[in-house]
Amino acid sequence: MTGCARSEGYYKIDKKDKVKYLQSSRVQSEEPPVDTQGMSIPAQVHASTRAGSERRSEQRRLLSSFACDSDLLKFNQLKFRKKKIRFCKSHIHDWGLFAMEPIAADEMVIEYVGQNIRQVIADMREKRYEEEGIGSSYMFRVDHDTIIDATKCGNFARFINHSCNPNCYAKVITVESQKKIVIYSRQPINVNEEITYDYKFPIEDEKIPCLCGAENCRGTLN
Repeated sequence: MTGCARSEGYYKIDKKDKVKYLQSSRVQSEEPPVDTQGMSIPAQVHASTRAGSERRSEQRRLLSSFACDSDLLKFNQLKFRKKKIRFCKSHIHDWGLFAMEPIAADEMVIEYVGQNIRQVIADMREKRYEEEGIGSSYMFRVDHDTIIDATKCGNFARFINHSCNPNCYAKVITVESQKKIVIYSRQPINVNEEITYDYKFPIEDEKIPCLCGAENCRGTLN
């Protein structure tokens, strides 16, 4: 009556009036909104639906970047569902990477992560690392111009040891015009089995002894 509900206090609504109001509001909610020209306006997309649409869009974008290669699906799975692995002492050399779950053959195990640097920078860092007493090399060549340095900003992949009879192999793939190094399984890997791959070092006069212990061990890494 006064025009302001707060100034009039509390009024009890009759059940009949309440039912009429609820029925009319339910009908309005079921009918699509109409604009001034009589055209129906589509309902707003729910937040969860929109999030799902964005995920599907991201997946399609990754698919196109892989050019429909089988690597696309595997990398997408590796991105959202990482393999259970851990690093601990290895009988081959110092630290090693071990599987904490069964891994099937030809699966992506882990991406080799680090800083992308040029050959000139890699030579400078290699000398500096030797001066600092860092004996192990965690540099991985991608192509003629690019090297991934995981010495100080890498992930568990840098702990993978060399073997002349490895259960994994390294492969360079391209994702969104960027080259990445991914470790694949060559064969089924059991729980607590060490993950290894062939470093494929170039042949040099100063040899690095190999301690993999495989039957077909070459004796040296280079």
